[in-house]
Amino acid sequence: MPIRLNLLAEAQAAEEMRRKDPVKRSLWLAALVISLVLVWSSSLQLKAMVANRELSRIQGQMGAYTNEYQQVLANQHKTDEIKQKLAALRQLSANRFLQASLLNSLQQATVEDVQLIHVKSEQTYALEAATRPKTNENNRVTLGKPASATERIVLTVDANDASSNPGDQVNKLQEALTANPYVGQLLGKSNMISLKHVSPRQLFPTPGSTVNKESVLFTLEARLPEKTR
Repeated sequence: MPIRLNLLAEAQAAEEMRRKDPVKRSLWLAALVISLVLVWSSSLQLKAMVANRELSRIQGQMGAYTNEYQQVLANQHKTDEIKQKLAALRQLSANRFLQASLLNSLQQATVEDVQLIHVKSEQTYALEAATRPKTNENNRVTLGKPASATERIVLTVDANDASSNPGDQVNKLQEALTANPYVGQLLGKSNMISLKHVSPRQLFPTPGSTVNKESVLFTLEARLPEKTR
């Protein structure tokens, strides 16, 4: 029986062992893992770049919206100030004291044998400074308060009662003035016309005559309700 010798057996065994070497397989596996990690990190980096671009876009929109919001707040503040000023002007226009209307009312509130001698209106004002609007940390605006003035008016009427019994017509003049629509509106419900002074009977010249007639001088006073404008 012939004997066969494989002179390459040793080389083939070495090659087989080299192919089955675990180190080499580990290197291939490590290379594969590293490749996968690189691919994964690249995908993450790409996603991060996309996310950063989206974040920049959203931040830009938020900045634009913030500017628009601040502009809206500023416009709203200006609108509120204009409304306050218009309301104050309407109130001043509607409630102001008119000297001509008062004089016209005094001409209509006449009493026989009573002559008006002097009419005085004393007006004083207590001023209050304006307060500026404030914005808190939550961007909530607290409206300011415009400057105001509290008006106090005192009306004084000096008259002469030359009736047959001087002094009897004083109350009638008070009633006539109170009953006048404009004067009654000025006085309101709680204010009345008070008698401040009555002089003793004296002889005074009679208009259109050289004869002196006995009469009394008296003073009526009315304090109008205070008004803040």
